[in-house]
Amino acid sequence: MARRFLQIVAVLIVIVIAGSFALRMWSTELTKLALVPSKAFETQQPLKVNAYADPKMWLARPGMGAADPARWQPAAQEPRSALPARADLAPKQQDYAVFFVHPTAYLNRAHWNAPLDDADAQKVARLYVKSMASPFNTASQIWAPRYREATFGAFLTDKPEGQEAIDAAYADVRQAFAYFLSQVGPDTPIVLAGHSQGALHLLRLLREDVAGKPLANRIAAVYAVGWPISLQHDVPALGFPVCGSADQSGCLMSWSSYAEPADPSMVLDVYRKSIGFDGQRRGGSALVCTNPLTGRAGGDAPANANLGTLVPDGELTKGSLVPELVPARCDKRGLLLIGPPPEMGNAVLPGNNYHVYDIPLFWENLHQDVLRRVAAWRAAH
Repeated sequence: MARRFLQIVAVLIVIVIAGSFALRMWSTELTKLALVPSKAFETQQPLKVNAYADPKMWLARPGMGAADPARWQPAAQEPRSALPARADLAPKQQDYAVFFVHPTAYLNRAHWNAPLDDADAQKVARLYVKSMASPFNTASQIWAPRYREATFGAFLTDKPEGQEAIDAAYADVRQAFAYFLSQVGPDTPIVLAGHSQGALHLLRLLREDVAGKPLANRIAAVYAVGWPISLQHDVPALGFPVCGSADQSGCLMSWSSYAEPADPSMVLDVYRKSIGFDGQRRGGSALVCTNPLTGRAGGDAPANANLGTLVPDGELTKGSLVPELVPARCDKRGLLLIGPPPEMGNAVLPGNNYHVYDIPLFWENLHQDVLRRVAAWRAAH
């Protein structure tokens, strides 16, 4: 029993600290001592040119069948009141391809970057893909790469090794994306999705390899969730507008979820001091907040617009869709407020920060949101 309890606690710790940017605000010297590697940075040798041709380099990819965590389908509970008409919950595949980058799953201070053979990190990464990539399971292709992610401690330090670890992780993601593109048909619309550290790498990918290039025309939607994006200092560099309507394609969705009363002071303090993609301090500029219940920037929606929140079970391996659990409202700071704290588990961060649940809170709405955007992309092309 004690061993099982410790295993559950360990998983919860991993999930909680995956909020890399957010938890930087609550780091203490003790936390740094426990999580920031003390050894010198180990230069990561580039992967082989064809590394991602190996199926083992993917957490999710076509051909995995029932073993693919991104193809998982949660059970649905009956709605508590009449809901608007919604699509059949059974995943019916459409011809679009998803590239998904998972958040931080490695917290070991033994290395600045996660070894690809770290069993614990890979187990947690699969849980993330299961809960966060599964809303896109109507896609004909879902690709989620394994990569040598930066350890959580890399986000808690100003040492140059921290940025080196993040850069090394990005190099793997970029290489995986290049292989993904080689496998996707030239007329297939593409959806890019990521959370937390995964969203950070995705944003860099947009700036360096997508914005202003022909490839940008193939992007049906971008879901960069759980990482702060400044409307003023970041969005212009991304090459994609913030989504203004539910049926708009070629646009960006992003949000950070807080229950009320929300206390984001520590998060916003660090955000104000950070440097935007334009090289300027972000200061008090508003965050991008797209409402996942309405599919557009800003505004609010009642709980009865929520078609299904993925509520995990106690083992963190299963879950069910609960309709009407939370509303969603973008405030003037760009935070997404979800009303009184819902019961989602033990991974809620200080200040009522529901970072870990950014995507599961709105699972079924995202399930349908992506279909509308792909349909809009097809109509426009």
